[in-house]
Amino acid sequence: MKSLERNKIVLIGASTGGPAHIEKILSALQSPLNYTLIIAQHMGAEFLPSFVKRLSLKTGHPILLSENNQTLQKGHIYIATNHCRLSKDAEHIKFQVEKSNNAMFNPEINQLFGSAVSIISTNKLLAILLTGIGDDGVQGCQLLAEHGAECIAESEKTAIVYGIPARAKEQIPNINVLDLDQIIDAIQTFGAA
Repeated sequence: MKSLERNKIVLIGASTGGPAHIEKILSALQSPLNYTLIIAQHMGAEFLPSFVKRLSLKTGHPILLSENNQTLQKGHIYIATNHCRLSKDAEHIKFQVEKSNNAMFNPEINQLFGSAVSIISTNKLLAILLTGIGDDGVQGCQLLAEHGAECIAESEKTAIVYGIPARAKEQIPNINVLDLDQIIDAIQTFGAA
């Protein structure tokens, strides 16, 4: 398995309205991906396997649910579940996945994004917050921005629910605010750079 040291990772967080936007993004991305893509979409754990199956069929990309101690691989798309964090050892980046009865969301975007701070010194990160209610992901995205990651919030124009991206715009200095089509372009540019 290829080490992910000095590679590119795209993180996407979404809540209400996210599944359709995620499908549109993934459908527009050309295979093979030159990066790893990790998506945290608020959804009941029982619905995530069918979400992964549907996305795989509609987009043609290899999409996997995150599993504990799973090594991330370039060119793959992962859907986070449960209490999902990233960690690294001497050679690889791995998921740490635990079931949590007191988690506010499944998965928690803040947990995933915040944990990515541990890999930012050796990897190039792009963090994106899409449509959704509330503010889950804003704190984690702010941490990533403070450590040099490029961060994007979806615009009010295309967000189905302008909650999470609105809070991100308010709280994260210099965050890029982009329409959904511009976000797709930004991911492709990030992957090609």
